[in-house]
Amino acid sequence: MKYQTTIRLSLLASSLALSFAARAEPAIVFDMGGKFDKSFNEAAYNGMERWKKESGKAYLEFEIANESQREQAIRRMAERGASPIIGVGFGQASSIEKVAKEFPKLKFAIVDMVVNQPNVQSVVFKEHEGSFLVGSMAAMASKTGKVSFVGGMDIPLIRKFQCGYEQGAKYINPKAEVFSNMTGTTGAAWNDPARGGELAKAQFAKGSDVVFAAAGGTGTGVYQAAKDAGKLAIGVDSNQNHLQSGTMLTSMIKRVDVAVYNIIKSHTPGLSALGLKEDGVDYALDTHNAKLVSADMKRKVDAIKADIVSGKIKVADYMADNACKY
Repeated sequence: MKYQTTIRLSLLASSLALSFAARAEPAIVFDMGGKFDKSFNEAAYNGMERWKKESGKAYLEFEIANESQREQAIRRMAERGASPIIGVGFGQASSIEKVAKEFPKLKFAIVDMVVNQPNVQSVVFKEHEGSFLVGSMAAMASKTGKVSFVGGMDIPLIRKFQCGYEQGAKYINPKAEVFSNMTGTTGAAWNDPARGGELAKAQFAKGSDVVFAAAGGTGTGVYQAAKDAGKLAIGVDSNQNHLQSGTMLTSMIKRVDVAVYNIIKSHTPGLSALGLKEDGVDYALDTHNAKLVSADMKRKVDAIKADIVSGKIKVADYMADNACKY
């Protein structure tokens, strides 16, 4: 009798475990700026929505309002049995690492940073490669020989965008001047369109006629300032060409949406680094900027892209090659 009871309890436990696993939902924690920032977070949101539409299943989500909420949000997702749990942005790294250790049977992932845990998938991008492309396009389109960059939070990752952009501009025009400003040093720098607009206007006053913003929601202010001044702007992360159609030269696409979708479809612990070769970054061409990108410009930038993929052009990485130190 005792043996049969043990078997029944074991089978019950297995049944409950299978039932729990079947109910497990993926989860995502968006970072500062919110899921509708028209940039990085929104790209992640689009990846989740694509999975939801295809699978017909639901997912859990949380938008960070302040930095202290990150760990609490991730832990609550874990307590509910969500898997995989995706942290969007480098700022989630320490929280993902801590909670992943506490819940070793669950799957976790982080985008834009590396967490070395056996149950964590880390996805990073070769932003310097995509930024090189749009930097070259900026120099091709510039009539003044002066272009500019507005970053969000002053961190190495954003300097990586800046460094790649400068290299691309100077590849086309070695005498090009590149003006750069960062919006701030805290998470608030990702969501300050007014400040972004002010920085862009100051750069235009110095002669810049093309500006690249890698600043999350702050970029919308940069793009508006460019439109108002009759200048060109370059978007980031998502295809932002539509935001100011006709004055957006292009966007440096960072396929966060694809990364998030693939994490849910096939979580793979370890590190993935996505560049031009892996279709992780690129430039955007559509009806909104078709008149701004000539056939000759497209031919040249596509040739540069092919040379980067083949290794003929080496793009220095600010975070790895001690390049473009400011």
